[in-house]
Amino acid sequence: MSVVAHFDVHRVQYLDAGSHLVADAPALARDRAHLSALYRAMVRTRIFDAKAVALQRTGRLGTYAACLGQEAIGVCIADRMQTNDVLLPSYRETAAYLGRGVRMEELLLYWGGDERGMDFADDREDFPICVPIATQLTQATGVAAAFAYRSEARVAVAVCGDGATSQGDFYAALNLAGAWTLPFICVVNNNQWAISVARKAQSAAQTLAQKAIAAGIHGVQVDGNDPIALCSVLDVALDRARRGGGATLIEALSYRLCDHTTADDAARYRPLEEVEAARQSEPVVRLRRYLHAQGWWNADDEEALKNACSTEVDGAVERYLATPAPEPTAMFDHLYASLPAPLQAPRAALAARGSDA
Repeated sequence: MSVVAHFDVHRVQYLDAGSHLVADAPALARDRAHLSALYRAMVRTRIFDAKAVALQRTGRLGTYAACLGQEAIGVCIADRMQTNDVLLPSYRETAAYLGRGVRMEELLLYWGGDERGMDFADDREDFPICVPIATQLTQATGVAAAFAYRSEARVAVAVCGDGATSQGDFYAALNLAGAWTLPFICVVNNNQWAISVARKAQSAAQTLAQKAIAAGIHGVQVDGNDPIALCSVLDVALDRARRGGGATLIEALSYRLCDHTTADDAARYRPLEEVEAARQSEPVVRLRRYLHAQGWWNADDEEALKNACSTEVDGAVERYLATPAPEPTAMFDHLYASLPAPLQAPRAALAARGSDA
């Protein structure tokens, strides 16, 4: 018997739960302006998130998937991607969308049941919110294959939850990305819970990052509450993909401090002690403590930031609530590039009813 291969999975962390640097950190750790911008983006996301939940609770928004405690992942993804890269999100990528320039009122429109929210005002190729689990990953390999075919130095970045790694689409996407050496990055937000199913009940794998090994692509685990580590790992993966070095699976360790969606009650399946323990190392608090320790942030900065974000969010809510409802025929208008013949008559009939009214 002989050993034919060895594999290692590395975990990257620079800023620990106590907001101390635990390794020789990259230059970003000393970049006051950039870290402050990342912090501002996380707080902005959190304030928007809280408002969206409040709108749902008061009947002015549909079911909403918050990202409380996971803001660093989306913020860092948006920060490191280039404008012409393509984002293929799940339903929890509010932070990434906002960082990529999607308007707050557009996100509110979508979660309010209006498909116009995903018809972004700014010309962009980022994909719409994907609710089915893991289907965006196979779509991402198609996008990456197009980039490779056209010899474009662009990257398809897909984001999914830990539960998606139990789906067949996940394995199919990774396998194709490896076989074709695609410019594809799969970021797994391992927030420890796939609705009510704990991570340990989903897979016997010691890490989710090691699932890259069978596909023949790079795999790494990173502290998803550490923006310095996240940016570092993303930089390596994006640069590798652009240079033709293939795909990367990034397992970002985080914790979902909120319910799965506003239709969920996480208190029914998660112990309060677990949630409170996770709250001590969440990314917003962690980075704020670090900025404060460096003398780069103070109480006045915090108050000014929260006031500015609240004003921005309130303005977006006003624009969302003032948007006229779509015509009933709109239900036909966002399904196909050209409406199939069997649906043309029902659409015409519905339009006629509307004009009679």
